[in-house]
Amino acid sequence: MNIEVEKSVFVVDQVRHLTESTYVLRFTRNDMQFTPGQHLVLGLPGAEELREYSIYSGIHDDFLEVLIKEVDEGIVSRQLKKIRRGDEIKVRGPRGFFLTHAADSRPGKLLFISSGTGLAPFHSFVKSYPDSEYSIVHGVRNISEAYDLEDYKREQFTICTSRGDKGDFPGRLTDFLLQNDPDPEARVFLCGNSNMIYDAMDILHAKGLPQKQIFTEVYF
Repeated sequence: MNIEVEKSVFVVDQVRHLTESTYVLRFTRNDMQFTPGQHLVLGLPGAEELREYSIYSGIHDDFLEVLIKEVDEGIVSRQLKKIRRGDEIKVRGPRGFFLTHAADSRPGKLLFISSGTGLAPFHSFVKSYPDSEYSIVHGVRNISEAYDLEDYKREQFTICTSRGDKGDFPGRLTDFLLQNDPDPEARVFLCGNSNMIYDAMDILHAKGLPQKQIFTEVYF
C-alpha cells in the first residue's frame, strides 16, 4: 500500500515544454512510493486551487513527473507553467487505483487507449515495466502531440491524427477502433476525455469485449 505524503517539501527541478501548451513538470520524489496509474494533487504553496495530474514518471526514477496541458480556464495549469527550478510546490498523494489490474496481469495482453495528455499513466507504466506486452492507441490532433515517442516500443504504439496525415492512422482514434478488432483476451484501459471514452467503450462492446476487461480513467 502506498502512503499519501502530507508534509514533505517538494522542489521543482525542471519544466520541459513539449508543445506551446503542453509541458512536463519534474520535481523531487522524496522517496514517495507509487504505482503506475496513480495521480497527485498539485498546486502552489498557500494556494487554494489544486488540480489532479497523473504521474508521468516510472517507479524506478529518482524524481516525479506529471504531464500538463495548459488550458485557458485552467488556473493551476497556467500557474505551474510559470514556476522555475528551485521553486516549491504543494503535493498531495499518491491517490487512485487506475492501472492496478494492468500491473497484476503482467505478463499479459494490455491495450492502452488514450487521447491527448491521457497518455500520462500509460507512460508511467511503460517506464516502470518496459518489457510488458502492451499496445497503445493514442488519439491526437497532429503528430507534435505524440509526446516522448522515443520512450515506447514504436511497433507497439499507434498514433491517430485527426488533423494531419503524419501519424500512423489519419483519422480519429474511434475510427481506428472501428476498423481494427482488439485481441479478445486483452485487458483494455482507456484514459482521456469523456466523449472519447464513452464512444470507444461502445465500439469495444459492439466488438464483443466484455465489460470486466475494460477499465477507465476520465479526465474531463
